Order: sequence, then C-alpha cells, then structure tokens
Amino acid sequence: MAENAKGPRTAPRYSATFTPEVMSEIRRAAATGIYDIRGAGAKRKLPHFDDLLFLGASISRYPLEGYRERCSTEVVLGSRFAKKPIHLKTPITIAGMSFGSLSANAKEALGRGATIAGTSTTTGDGGMTPEERGHSKTLVYQYLPSRYGMNPDDLRRADAIEVVIGQGAKPGGGGMLLGQKITERVAGMRCLPAGVDQRSACRHPDWTGPDDLEIKIGELREVTEWEKPIYVKVGASRPYYDTALAAKAGADVVVLDGMQGGTAATQDVFIEHVGLPTLAAIRPAVQALRDLGLHRKVQLIVSGGIRSGADVAKVLALGADAVAIGTAALIALGDNDPRWEEEYQALGTTAGAYDDWHEGKDPAGITTQDPELMKRLDPELAGRRLANYLAVMTLEAQTIARACGKSHLHNLEPEDLVALTIEAAAMAQVPLAGTSWVPGQTGL
Repeated sequence: MAENAKGPRTAPRYSATFTPEVMSEIRRAAATGIYDIRGAGAKRKLPHFDDLLFLGASISRYPLEGYRERCSTEVVLGSRFAKKPIHLKTPITIAGMSFGSLSANAKEALGRGATIAGTSTTTGDGGMTPEERGHSKTLVYQYLPSRYGMNPDDLRRADAIEVVIGQGAKPGGGGMLLGQKITERVAGMRCLPAGVDQRSACRHPDWTGPDDLEIKIGELREVTEWEKPIYVKVGASRPYYDTALAAKAGADVVVLDGMQGGTAATQDVFIEHVGLPTLAAIRPAVQALRDLGLHRKVQLIVSGGIRSGADVAKVLALGADAVAIGTAALIALGDNDPRWEEEYQALGTTAGAYDDWHEGKDPAGITTQDPELMKRLDPELAGRRLANYLAVMTLEAQTIARACGKSHLHNLEPEDLVALTIEAAAMAQVPLAGTSWVPGQTGL
C-alpha cells in the first residue's frame, strides 16, 4: 500500500485492456496518422507446441535402443506427379525469404547451410540469385502474385516450384519492400525503380480460383517438362478447404503457414489479428488430405513458429510430412545476436526484439542491402551455423521418436501426444493430459 500526503492509498494498477504497450501504440498512431509496419511474426501469446507433451514408451510401449537401432529421418517431397521428386535427409526445410528482404550473403548462407544438412531452401519473392542457386543443392523457386524476378529459365533451373497464395503472417495480404532496401540490383531483378516503396499484389493476376489454379499448375508442369514438384503455399485461415482445393488442383505438396510465421514487413495489426495459430491449422489440413485419400501422397509441409526438434516431432506426429523454418534460420545465421546490442540500442530497440527489418539497418548484415552492413555476415561461417542448428533439431526429433518406439519420424502419431491445456487439446485433437478427454470429440 502506497503512502501520500493524504494517507494510505491503493497502489497504481495498469488496465489489462489498456496496457502500456497499447497506450504507446495509441499515442504513436495519434502522432503520425499511419499504421505501424514491422517485420517478424506474431508476438501475442498463442496456443503452441509447448502445450503438447509426448508419451514416452515404458511397459505398454517398447522404445528403440539408443543410437544402435535406426530411426530414419528421410523424406520424399513431390512423389505424386513429378518425374524428379525431392529426396531430403531431414524433414526440416528452409522457408522462402526473398533477396531484397535479405542480403545476398544471407541468401548464400541459407543455401550453404541447407546443402550441408541435406535439405532444401527456397527463393522467396524477388527471383533467384546466383549466390543462392550456386550454393543450394536443392532449391525451391517461389512463384508469387507479384511475378517479381519471374523467369522461365529459372523455373527450369529450380528443383521444385512453390506457387504462393498466402503467407501465415498476412493471409489475404501482399508483401512490402520499402524503398531503402530497393537497390539497383534488387530493382533490376524486380523490374522496379530503385529507391521506391513497393507493395506486392495480394492475389495472382491471371487466375482467381481453384479451377484456374489447376490450369496454372498444368502450365508450370509443361514449362518444367513434368520434372519438378509443384508446391502450393497457403496462409492458415481455412486450412481444410484450402488444402483440399490445392490438392484437387494438382499440387504435389501443400505448404501450410501459421500466423506465428514471420514476414519482412507488413501491418502490425495484420500480423497480430489475422490467421490461425499453427497448432490449430494442422489437423484440419491433414483431415482434408485423408478425406481425399491423399494423405502421404500429397505431402504437407507446416511452417510458422517452428523452433526445436520437439516442435518438429509434434508437427509430424499430428500428420505433416515436413516443416519449414524462417525466423529460426535467421537467428541461427546470427540475426538479433547480443553481440550487436549497442547498435540495436542505437536503433531504439534491443537484440531479440528487433523487428524493423524493413528499414534495412540490421546490424547483423542479414535483413539489409547496405553494403557495409552486409560485409558483417560471413556466408560460409553462417552457413555452418545453420547446418549445426538443423543437425541438432533433427537429432532432437529422432531422440523423441526413439523414446516413443518409432523407427521413422513419420511413424509418430497423435496417439503419442497429450495436451496441457484445453485449448491445445481441442486444436491438436489429442487428450488432455491425465484424461481420455478430447474436447469436442469425447463427451462435451
């Protein structure tokens, strides 16, 4: 109890609705008259994979013995129609992040790290760079509404094509790249004037629905002589119907991106208030494939907030074939590293909270086009760091799978999981820990 001249009084208490952060944003909006733009992903607390636990083997289940009994991690993507499906050593892939948003050195580092780990990386908006193609054994080429950098020759040089319809941080919204990051090289690849803000389209210009998407997928197959797998990426909002329509349109792989997924730049209100948590999107998407008789025939890649091997194992247990990481990969390269804390402080933020990637001033040299900042990132060293991180995640997922008695990561199943909260139990459709109750399925 506080004291003042009038005697005891109740201590000041912040509103749960009008928090200091909310009031700060109201003041910023009132002063500027524009909405807030930032990068990264949702910062609000959401039901997530930490709300799930694995049930390790004991008497009723038989675990695998240490590292002597094999637990496979390989995954094949695009086996439905493509003549040359992708074979990866780990089910952890690198999500699309554009050159323009990222520096050329960062794109090279992602390619190097993915190649060492035996997995794929993805171009992102803005086209294919020689650095990325030259250091990526397996490279997925994104085909976006903007058509920036779209080149039929690059389509053929890629190992798979990813038709991007939506992104988890902003389903239904287009991308942004502010003028300070549009250098002469970036502008040349995107056929844009240098130094001018650009906003990507939110939908593809030459088709509007699933019937047209089927035609577009057919065109891409013809361009690539039916060799390359065709992915379709959607932001998590209506995962059952979007997955079903993508599969019916002929996709080899569906990529499902939850709202914890990152972005280079978009409206903060979009990042925090549009879409579904990744955890909530997986089971409906898997069910759509099951209902079509296409589960494991059309592969499902899940992204959005994946951080550890435990997350990977949980996603696979819920029915996905692989995951993709973006923000975590950038952290592994060295972004938001405390070694640059003084410079983050000078930008008005701190390492770990820096999300002004769109401004192009990243001290780590990753989300920037500034020549001097770019030099700070050694792509060879950063690539090795990423490869180490991918190896650890894979080993962690293997460790969990062995403890559950599984000889392949894909043998993990919902029966191996329980939930710590009612929300997670309902979203993942697994029992609440210590009970047999699945909210919405067993009992009330």
